[in-house]
Amino acid sequence: MRAITFDIESISDSFVRGHIDVNEQELTVVAIHDSDTDDYSSYLRDELHKLWPILERADMLIGFNSDTFDIPLLNRYYPGDLSHMRSLDLLAEVQKVLGRRIRLESLAQATLGRGKSGDGMKASEWWKEGKKKEVADYCIEDVRLTRELYDYALTHGILKYKDLRDIRDIKIDTSHWNGAAAMAPAMTHALPL
Repeated sequence: MRAITFDIESISDSFVRGHIDVNEQELTVVAIHDSDTDDYSSYLRDELHKLWPILERADMLIGFNSDTFDIPLLNRYYPGDLSHMRSLDLLAEVQKVLGRRIRLESLAQATLGRGKSGDGMKASEWWKEGKKKEVADYCIEDVRLTRELYDYALTHGILKYKDLRDIRDIKIDTSHWNGAAAMAPAMTHALPL
């Protein structure tokens, strides 16, 4: 199964009461991990045409908050419809169990022993300052954390988070991630013919 783990960075001047409106965002960078090659790469907005063939050959997209943010935003640039592709949103998987959202930083610190290299606000500042490489590197690091959390959950059946002072386990049902249903033919040719 070819899985593409991905993350995007975006910019916007709209940020209302802690909520980011996907429709107000402009994509800056997409970073991916390709399970077939084990490579990490990034694509600026004007390079997205190089990313589309990779996504078209994927069996599954893996992300963090990807179902409600990354896929809808990336779909605005994609000439097909990414919503028809099989996807796994790690945040949604955690939220199913806990009933609430947990930040990537919290999961990474507790599960992997290391956190993010920055935050989205800093990446937005870097972009505005013309520091595109820093934004791409930051985005790749988020993809690396997401991929490692996915692998950890597959191996151990749990992810961890810090709740006040204690590290707690989140039991994750990964049976549908790579099972028979995941191996069924995916709708990966979403580009118009």
